[in-house]
Amino acid sequence: MIKASIIGATGYTGVELVRLLSCHPQAELAMLTTRSYEGEHIEDLFPSLKGKVEIACSPQDTARVLKESDVVFVALPHGHSVPVVQEAVKQGKKVVDLGADFRFRKAATYEEWYQVKHEAPKLAANAVYGLPELYREQIKNASVVANPGCYPTGSILALAPALRAGLIESNTIIIDAKSGVSGAGRKASLVTHFGEANENVNPYGVASHRHTPEIEQELTALAGEEFTISFTPHLMPMTRGILATCYATLKDEISEEKLRQVYEEFYQGESFVHLLQPGQWPHTKWVYGSNRCLINLTADRRTGRLVVCSAIDNLVKGAAGQAVQNMNLLFGLPETSGLDFNAIYP
Repeated sequence: MIKASIIGATGYTGVELVRLLSCHPQAELAMLTTRSYEGEHIEDLFPSLKGKVEIACSPQDTARVLKESDVVFVALPHGHSVPVVQEAVKQGKKVVDLGADFRFRKAATYEEWYQVKHEAPKLAANAVYGLPELYREQIKNASVVANPGCYPTGSILALAPALRAGLIESNTIIIDAKSGVSGAGRKASLVTHFGEANENVNPYGVASHRHTPEIEQELTALAGEEFTISFTPHLMPMTRGILATCYATLKDEISEEKLRQVYEEFYQGESFVHLLQPGQWPHTKWVYGSNRCLINLTADRRTGRLVVCSAIDNLVKGAAGQAVQNMNLLFGLPETSGLDFNAIYP
């Protein structure tokens, strides 16, 4: 059994990791750390885990966590992962970091957008971006896996086949994305207060959201040329889910049948990414609680644009589920281990 520990186990992403790993056939939970609930049992904090996980939350003692673990999931805010990851690498332990600290190959990009000095730029440059559909082979041999952000996961999966095939003008990409309030984290804030979020939709981080350079980095790698995108996220009055609608100008006139063929071939054999039938557009409800990404597309003949939509659960494929998918790759397990379940519907 793989001994897995979670640093930052009581946030939404952390407790989702607890849920998934507690049901994983080849993993066992070793330690759960938290700064807010030291000494309290996780099942008392989250009664949804009653009878499944009987572990008391510990303080963040990195040395002890690493001693007890084969793999460590770090679910901390940006700027806090570096010391943990550095020590884990020294001890030869595997790390999946769910924050932003190791997602950027260039530390300067991270520092510009997150306003935090990166203390381990060489380590960040060697970390593997943890999107299995693009970097499966590299992840298998990695020491540090940088789990992607939720918006980037949905957006990159939506556009990757078209960019790799050279079908779109890369500098024309516009991404309009919408997320449930759990994406803002568990800490109470005015914007996620029921009276503010209910019956309301609002854009935020317009032309400045920190996931923008992460999306650009990976799309640039796919296209083989540097470019910028327009990315606008919106907060929706729902708990889970991300819907990304992406637009880009097609280089040449291409049939929708050919576009679909490109996407089908790109994702052939993938367990978690599925192309829907023509005219059947993704719903966030259809991926709720699952590690799946649903995609559909069309060629808009009037504008000459590709329109492609993707739906994921921001806490599963957009965070904890993808982290477990990465763990499976790191330890040579079937990629679907612990994740082969359907969405909750309705």
